[in-house]
Amino acid sequence: MKTVNSNPAPRMSNEAVLAKTGKNWKQWFAIIDKAGGQKMTHQEIVKLLTSKYNVGPWWCQMVTATYEQQTGRRAHHQKPSGFEISVSRTINTSLSTLYSSFENKDSRSNWLGVDGLAVRKKTKNKSIRVTWKDGKTSLDIQFLPKDKNKSQIVVQHSKLPTAAAATKMKTYWGKALDRVLKELEA
Repeated sequence: MKTVNSNPAPRMSNEAVLAKTGKNWKQWFAIIDKAGGQKMTHQEIVKLLTSKYNVGPWWCQMVTATYEQQTGRRAHHQKPSGFEISVSRTINTSLSTLYSSFENKDSRSNWLGVDGLAVRKKTKNKSIRVTWKDGKTSLDIQFLPKDKNKSQIVVQHSKLPTAAAATKMKTYWGKALDRVLKELEA
């Protein structure tokens, strides 16, 4: 296997992947290489891991994506439909207050500072799916209860065109969620 230094080390430790799959990263990479992994599609590698090695769905994706990252076939944050980032914050506020801060257009514009978002679907106090102002990328915002007066917001921004766009939006969402935190905890 040819490793590419521009990609980070695997997100999961050797110990974690070994405990959950029975093999460490080096063993998985050797197995995939031996099966012709350099010429296989993502789906073909997943099928190999599922059918021949009985790896569960989540771990199939983790092993395959990590192999692709380590061999330079996939960049950090890259998915088949583009790049995707995720940013979250736990905030000292109720779930309904946190949800309303994003769901309500006026409240949202106070901390987000942009307009032109198209809400596609929302489930009160759980999630909002949005088309971003560029009309091309998507947001999946999850709202999770933590305890009586704490809630978590997780923003996934997907279909980003480049690694640079992913890095830019990860920074943007980190700052935006910090503004929400500051506003709601004031």
